[in-house]
Amino acid sequence: MPIADKMVKMVESASMIRKMFEEGARLKEKYGADNVFDFSLGNPDVPPPPVVKQTLLELINNKNTSHGYMSNPGYPHVRQAVADYLNKEFNVGLTQDLVVMTVGAAGALNDTLRALLNPGEDILVPAPYFVGYNQYAFVANANLKTAPSRPDFHLDLAAIQAAITENTRVMLINSPNNPTGVVYTREELEGLGKLLEVASQRFGKRIYLISDEPYRKIVYGVEVPSVFDVYPHTIMLTSYSKELSLAGERIGYLAIHPKAEDAAMIAGAAGVTNTMMYVNAPALFQQVVGKLQGVTVDVGIYQKRRDMFCQGLSAAGYEFDVPEGAFYLFPKSPIENDIEFVNILKEQHILAVPGVAFGGPGFFRLSYAVPEKTILGSFEGFKRAMDRVK
Repeated sequence: MPIADKMVKMVESASMIRKMFEEGARLKEKYGADNVFDFSLGNPDVPPPPVVKQTLLELINNKNTSHGYMSNPGYPHVRQAVADYLNKEFNVGLTQDLVVMTVGAAGALNDTLRALLNPGEDILVPAPYFVGYNQYAFVANANLKTAPSRPDFHLDLAAIQAAITENTRVMLINSPNNPTGVVYTREELEGLGKLLEVASQRFGKRIYLISDEPYRKIVYGVEVPSVFDVYPHTIMLTSYSKELSLAGERIGYLAIHPKAEDAAMIAGAAGVTNTMMYVNAPALFQQVVGKLQGVTVDVGIYQKRRDMFCQGLSAAGYEFDVPEGAFYLFPKSPIENDIEFVNILKEQHILAVPGVAFGGPGFFRLSYAVPEKTILGSFEGFKRAMDRVK
């Protein structure tokens, strides 16, 4: 075997997404890009706000802009800017020492998990969940365990309580959620915080809450409650990939609640992990985002697409909950086998991701981070696919 035995399963589990890449490229080459409707990837296409490029140019042309190494957690002035912004938003009393600049939200999650978890401990996540969580658990040498969500994809606190064991170290949530678009309410988050405190006392072991929030700014008329308000032993992490459309620049951060148990030790461990895995977050874009706290893309573009997509899919007979955030729809498959239905959609040159990949069998995910013409052009194909299985 030319690769490590432990990697064989991970390569196989990633094959669904890899095949989607390959299939999309094949179909576009065969039928033309305008005749293929690819909703498979959450790759933000809304242009970054103009101030992003303006700031970038100013920094490039400034002889004092640094391109060198810095302390493990990132530039102090950038971490202070993040802490100041979060304190203004959440009034939590953060200091720069509890902020680590990371290589996107993925880097922040990898840093946090490796800082918190002993080998073989459990990460508990509500299903459906972001497909990459399996890989992050693997890197941390941990076990990913799931708890079912309610039919509307909100938290099932009873199911979470039943799933927590003495081996649980981390509760991982993602709101706004990928793939469902759900935004957890303050009431359910408060219930989760109380539940985690009781479980921590019961097992004599601190269970930490990690809130993965790269879509926090991509919401449609709803509030994204602060997890810092509901449970002190919380690490919030995010990226600028979605709110500034900088996915390829790989820049984000993690922030630790000042009252979290061993907060300073967690920050130190996350900083060391950051160095071991990536050396540091990109120097130039640390300095860019340090100047752009609170800036976001035009969310109205995504909302218009969401409404357009919902209207067209509803007219074609699909069932779904209207997403409150992010840029995904998670419709119910009209047949039980979601992989089979995704293949039927593919015959109509429509690319989607089966829900089973997210721990949500019987559904499929569609990303509307695509041009409006792609959404409008797909409706006839969605109707034909539905008619075929009726």
